[in-house]
Amino acid sequence: MSKISSQCAFQVTTSSHDHSASDTHKHGVLFVFAAGVLWSTVGLGIRMIDDAVVWQILLYRSISMSFFLYAVIWLRSGESPFTQIRRIGFPAVIAGLSLVAAYSGGIYAIQNTSVANAMLLFATAPFMAAVLGWVVLREPVRRATWIAIVVALGGIAIMVADKSGSVVLKGGLAALGSALGFAIFTVALRWGRTGEMLPSVFLSGVFAIIITFGVCQVLGLSVSVSINDASVAMGMGVFQVGAGLILYTLGSRSLPAAELTLLSLAEVLLGPLWVWLFIGETTSINTLIGGAVLLAAIVGNALSGKRRKPPAITTP
Repeated sequence: MSKISSQCAFQVTTSSHDHSASDTHKHGVLFVFAAGVLWSTVGLGIRMIDDAVVWQILLYRSISMSFFLYAVIWLRSGESPFTQIRRIGFPAVIAGLSLVAAYSGGIYAIQNTSVANAMLLFATAPFMAAVLGWVVLREPVRRATWIAIVVALGGIAIMVADKSGSVVLKGGLAALGSALGFAIFTVALRWGRTGEMLPSVFLSGVFAIIITFGVCQVLGLSVSVSINDASVAMGMGVFQVGAGLILYTLGSRSLPAAELTLLSLAEVLLGPLWVWLFIGETTSINTLIGGAVLLAAIVGNALSGKRRKPPAITTP
C-alpha cells in the first residue's frame, strides 16, 4: 500500500511540476511577444514627432527611461542600479555607450528611411553579435549561422540597391550602425559575464542625457521642444523601451534562444504594419524582397539549432 501511495504521490508531483513548467513557458512566450509589440511602436512614435531632431528626441526619451528603470531596478533588487553597475564593471560602461550609439542611429534611420527598411536592418544585430563574439571573445559560430549571415548580406544588398546616393541610403547605413551598437551591447554583457540587462540600459540612459545635452549645446539646438514632441519622446522612454525591456527580461529566462529569436520577429513585422495602418506609409519592392531574404536567414538560423542565448535588446 505504501508503495502504491508513493507512486501516486510521485505522479501527482510530476504532473504538478509539468503543469508549472508549462505555465512558465506560456508566460515567457506572452511576455517576450508583448515586449516585441511594444518595441515595434518605435517607428510610429518617431513619425508622431513634429519638429524635434534625433538629439532632442533621445534627450527626452532618455530622461523618462532613466527615472523609470531606476525605480524598477530599486524595487526588484532593493539596491541602487549604480551599485549593480559597479559590480559589473567596465563592460557595463562599454554596453551603455554602445546603446547610446544604437539609439542615435535608430532614431536617425527612422527619420530618414522607411520604417520597414530600418526595422529589417535592425534585425541584423544578432548576426553582428555572433561575428563580434567570435572575434573578441573567441566564441564559436555554427556553420548554419555563417550561411545565414551570407544570406542576410544578400538580402541587405537587395534592400539598398535602389538607394545609392540618396538620404535614404544614409538612413539605411544608420540602421546598420544601430544594429552594430546593439551587437556590441550584447557582446559587452557576455564579456562581463552577466545576463542582467537593466543596469547597463539604465547607464545608457544616463550617458545619453549627458551626451545629447552636450550635442544640443554644441549644435545650437534648444533643449526646449513642443509639448507634443516632449510627451511622445518621454512616453517612448517609459512604455516602448522601459516596459518592453522589463517584459523581455521576465520572459527570456524561461525560453530557449531559438524561440527568443522567432518571437523577436514580432518587432520587425509589426513595426511597418503600425505605420501603414495609422499613417499610410508604404515601402519599396526592393525592401520587401530583400527583407524576405533577411527574415528567411533569421528564421532558418533559429530553426537550425539552439544558439547561446544572448542578453540582447533590438529596439532603438
